[in-house]
Amino acid sequence: MDDERRRVLDLLCEDARYTAEDVARQLDLTPEAVEAHVEALENAGVVRGYTAVVDWAALDDGIVEAKVELNVELDRETGYEDISRRIAKFPEVTAFQLVSGDYDFALEVRADTMNEVSRFVSEEIAPIPEVTQTVTHYVMETYKADGIEFDDGESDDRLSYSP
Repeated sequence: MDDERRRVLDLLCEDARYTAEDVARQLDLTPEAVEAHVEALENAGVVRGYTAVVDWAALDDGIVEAKVELNVELDRETGYEDISRRIAKFPEVTAFQLVSGDYDFALEVRADTMNEVSRFVSEEIAPIPEVTQTVTHYVMETYKADGIEFDDGESDDRLSYSP
């Protein structure tokens, strides 16, 4: 990827709401050049979509988020890609990666309640024949997501005390 296209991509990652004119102004390019770079990135599958970073805890109705560790056992006919196609189709799964370490896959799951997350994992994920173990971690508080810090806007003005 050339340097100019990478700089366009970096700005889109910073704020996907930037217009072509905004990016062009920051990079000393023409809006047409920026649009061409964005189109090329989209066509190449580098940019897969645009999304908002949401603080779900700030909503009155809330959303429950969980991280799920998943271990699988493969056989001659089934590979990681086969399992990933099966699991990625669920709308509750918001992120899904093959990882190194103590488990095989990392899932991010969202639902309205902890009970719904639990039901989803126990009734939809665990029964998949290749799945040997699931471990669910409920997100209690989010401090940063997709590079955006979540804070309440209030600073701690307390003085430190040491005897």
